[in-house]
Amino acid sequence: MNIIHTLVIDGLRHNSDSYIFDGMSDIERIVKRFVDFFIALFAIVIFSPLFLICYIAVRREDGGPAIFKQERIGRFGRPFYIYKFRSMRIDAEKDGPALYQHERETRMTQIGKFLRQHHLDELPQLWNVVRGDMAFIGPRPERKFYIDQIMKHDSRYTFLYQIRPGVTSYATLYNGYTDTMEKMLRRLELDLYYLENRSWLFDAKILIKTFINIVFGKKF
Repeated sequence: MNIIHTLVIDGLRHNSDSYIFDGMSDIERIVKRFVDFFIALFAIVIFSPLFLICYIAVRREDGGPAIFKQERIGRFGRPFYIYKFRSMRIDAEKDGPALYQHERETRMTQIGKFLRQHHLDELPQLWNVVRGDMAFIGPRPERKFYIDQIMKHDSRYTFLYQIRPGVTSYATLYNGYTDTMEKMLRRLELDLYYLENRSWLFDAKILIKTFINIVFGKKF
């Protein structure tokens, strides 16, 4: 999508009942996209040895695919595939969609536990950022299965479609992983707050806080 097309769409959305105020201006959103693209591309090159180590470790444990992909809903309500290093058994969802259960989770592989604890399973999402499916900071993308359930309680979820989902988010820092509907609705409130108040400074604070949490081993 070229810059002119982006500006047209962003201009139209301010006049639609399907959108709410965005804390970033059109120019700020364009700059954010360019910065995300180049940082993600640089990070893929820098961390390529770590990518290789994770890839080999996952493959060697059970012989299954190292990369896990799953359909999520992104900007403008369009589906895309999110990429991660696989942390669960291949048949983890043989009985249908199921949320991650933290300490009660029994579907994790041994390598997967380590990757998840240190957030290394999220590394392939750098490619999602390069592609434009995601940004570094934004609401975490959800599956349609769970969006449909959230919408029964709060239809404002559609407001989140006006921005790219993120690798990390304001809601993730203060609400953690969502394994109940109560947490999903709380996450939505925080995501909407972020949307209406976001700025480069706000994004920088979220990114720094996320990095600190990862370094000190905080689970979220």
